[in-house]
Amino acid sequence: MTVRLKVRTRMDPRKLRHQTQRANIQSLGHAAAAIRLVARRSIKRRKRKSPEGQPPHTRRGQLKRAILYSVDKEKGQAVIGPDESIVGTAGAAHEHGGPYKGERYRKRPFMGPALEQIKPRLPKLWRGSVRS
Repeated sequence: MTVRLKVRTRMDPRKLRHQTQRANIQSLGHAAAAIRLVARRSIKRRKRKSPEGQPPHTRRGQLKRAILYSVDKEKGQAVIGPDESIVGTAGAAHEHGGPYKGERYRKRPFMGPALEQIKPRLPKLWRGSVRS
């Protein structure tokens, strides 16, 4: 028994490009949200300072709430980190070490480790994101 089959497909490059861009922005937003969540969860509410090299502690939770993300659809980029209008340069002082309000802060990174923790999951966020 012989079966013959003819198949025709049509591809619209503009539609494919639009779907790809849309899926990329959506996946980028999911990735940024995941990194933000991990960074927020790494910061604990404590009165004492955290040890050097560990994520910082926050007394009132302000640093945790200040971690935001934004996706720029035009550039296809995401920015994730503490909002300077909320906590000033405290986030940078913790992440990289340095002066803040007359004190010398030691490195207590929280954004870099959050990215490293999420890295293995990133390809899964894009897998299967473009559908017809």
